[in-house]
Parts: sequence; structure tokens; C-alpha cells
Amino acid sequence: MINLLPPKERENLIQEENWKLVLILGILFLSLLMCLILILLSIQIYNSGKIQSQKVIIEIGEKEFEDPETQNFRKKIILINQNFSKLNSFYQSQTNLIEILEKISGTFPEEIYLTSLSYQKENLQISLSGYAPNREVLVGFKKNLEKEFPDAHFSPQSWFEPTDFQVNFKIVQ
Repeated sequence: MINLLPPKERENLIQEENWKLVLILGILFLSLLMCLILILLSIQIYNSGKIQSQKVIIEIGEKEFEDPETQNFRKKIILINQNFSKLNSFYQSQTNLIEILEKISGTFPEEIYLTSLSYQKENLQISLSGYAPNREVLVGFKKNLEKEFPDAHFSPQSWFEPTDFQVNFKIVQ
């Protein structure tokens, strides 16, 4: 097809076509920009709604926490926890008598027999008395006992009559 329009008209038509194209692209850009703004606005509204609902939940929780019945329950729990803590510290401060008796029995030579054992809880003192066949076995027992309990004191009579002995010592925690 041959264009018989004068050059000025052709130029006007091209300019009008370019103007329509710019106008269409501008409208598309503005509509895209409006959609983006609406999407961002809806996200902001959604997030503010979530924040408001979380605030309401927190306020309800605080009101429940301030409830006198809840406060009384909380005080009871604190009191029970303190009692458990006191019980735990009490049991931690106790001496384990079984371990001490195992240490003592580990120091006995086969020839020595124990006739009495006395334990005083207040000052953590143990007294032993027993039978040893001779002085050499008693000396060996004394060395073994002093390795475990350095403050073990044998009575002087134990050395005069080595068949009967008596020893006292304190438990160190």
C-alpha cells in the first residue's frame, strides 16, 4: 500500500501513534504502581491486625495473671519450690555413711575383727573397737586407717594389750 499523505500529515500520524503508545504505557505503569501500592497496603493492614490480636492476647494473659486465684497459686508454687530447695540442701549436707563404712571396711586386715562401731552424727565422730591377734596386724591396720582418715587416734591401752583395740576419728567432708 502506498501512502499518499503529505509528509506533514504522516509526521502528525506517527506523532499521534507515539502519543497513544506513551499514553497506554503510562496507564499500564500507573495501574501497576496502584496494584503494588494496594498490595503493600493490604500487607500492612494484615500485619497491624495480627499485632492487635497479639496485644489483645497479651492483655488477656496479663489479666488472668493478675487474677487473685492465679496469684495465690503462684505463691503456693514459689513456697513449694523453696521447700524443695531447702530439702535438697539438707540432703546435700548429709554425710553418706555407707561410703564411710566402705572406706573403713577396706582398711581392715583379714585377722582383725570389729566388736563395736559408734557413730556420733553431731560432731561426725566414729569410734571403733575390736580384736587384733597381734601388734603387727594392729600396726598395719593403723597405717591403712590413717591413709583414709589422717586424724585416727588409737587409745594407749590398745598398744599395751594389742588383742583389744579402740580407735576414734572424725569424718572430714
